[in-house]
Amino acid sequence: MTPEPTTRRRFLAVTGGGTIVGLAGCTSGDSDDPENSSENATETELEDEEENVDNETDADESEEPDPDADADDELTLETEFLSREEYRQPGERFDDFEELSAWNVVSGSMDTDSDVVFDGSQSVKLSAEGDQNVTIERNLEDDDLDLTDLDFSFAIRTTTPRNVAVYLRFVDVYGSDRFYQLRQITYRTPDVGWFRSNPGVFKDSAVPTEMDMLDRVELTVLNTGPEAEVWIDDLRTHEKPDRGYVVLCWDDGRQDFYDTASPLHDEYGFNAVQGPIPGNVRGRYMSVEMLKERQEAGDEIVMHGTHDPIHEIDDEQELEGRLRRDKQWFIDNDLQGANHIIYPHNSFDKTSLEYINKYHYSGGFNQSGDVNTTGVYGYDPLVLPRTIAHDLDISKRCVDMAAAHNNCTVLNFHAFEEDNTMSEDDYEELLAHIDSKDDLEVITLGELWEMRTSGH
Repeated sequence: MTPEPTTRRRFLAVTGGGTIVGLAGCTSGDSDDPENSSENATETELEDEEENVDNETDADESEEPDPDADADDELTLETEFLSREEYRQPGERFDDFEELSAWNVVSGSMDTDSDVVFDGSQSVKLSAEGDQNVTIERNLEDDDLDLTDLDFSFAIRTTTPRNVAVYLRFVDVYGSDRFYQLRQITYRTPDVGWFRSNPGVFKDSAVPTEMDMLDRVELTVLNTGPEAEVWIDDLRTHEKPDRGYVVLCWDDGRQDFYDTASPLHDEYGFNAVQGPIPGNVRGRYMSVEMLKERQEAGDEIVMHGTHDPIHEIDDEQELEGRLRRDKQWFIDNDLQGANHIIYPHNSFDKTSLEYINKYHYSGGFNQSGDVNTTGVYGYDPLVLPRTIAHDLDISKRCVDMAAAHNNCTVLNFHAFEEDNTMSEDDYEELLAHIDSKDDLEVITLGELWEMRTSGH
């Protein structure tokens, strides 16, 4: 059963009155500028491809969470369990890629790989050179499937994360189609590993897709070149919740939120997620007292690690020491959301995720300048996606898609004076737009995590 959703106004009774560079709000080697990043090229390719296109699932047991391991009962330095292992394979299996005869190659190259595997004996490797895309498809017309109330996830590994986006396209027998897209991947090379993506709906036909009358499913790697190399495994299905969700995530703990945005949040009864930098509590940043005041008002204060890219730390002892020190600062200051983490500069790789999992249950992100939503019950605990909220129209579309398809959108802000954050007037219009949606709730990362671990 879906947990009772959080009411948007539940905190009213206790409340008082450069360039776009993504999470960190400062320049790094890998910019997430929506004007320069690969995700703009992939949108053009998606539109071009749309113009050119007019078994019953095998049920696996869903992994049940440990009833004695409640991640939010008490904030401790180390986690009680490793969330990426505990919740590695949610939902039910749709295709394990142990047999590829049902899949046909439309473009690019498809191979089996028994050396790089997420589960079972093999994965499917998709590759292309130049700016060629990779598309494989599977016929569904004879399978008598009803996928109407389901989301989808898959395990993915790529050595070319900055070059690619990945989507599932379902086409019904009438030609309508629906895209579930992982918009941009910010997993850092060369230390790459598997993660699970549970992409939300990116686009649906004007005539809604009949998910109980499907003709085929396509799996596509959009490639901006010079090459694409992606492994896919363990495609699974997940129930949908009974509504959509939005997380309003403010990085760095800037006083701009406290002075300007928080009165708007109090007016609408919307709780925010704050990601302050440990120890950075003076000048233009909120003090500990301000953070605690916002925590009392209902905001969730999560960890935004020390402001250097995590993947650049080569010494594993130094990496773990930094994670321990950062979380201890939250514990010492009674900031209760530190089981959840925001990565500075979108910086994470295989090794850092292994250490992060010792101290945090959930976080991320794969970040894009366009719609980059997620399902609720199937995402990788430590590789959530989100959207840079620099543009009102894009942010409204995120909200609309989350509400229409019962997905979750995580919108990212820094300060109104920054290019990676919309203006104050636009932000007030965005909150009013969210408030107008009866089928949408504003939640925190912790509340999203509670739903993720609810056994669906």
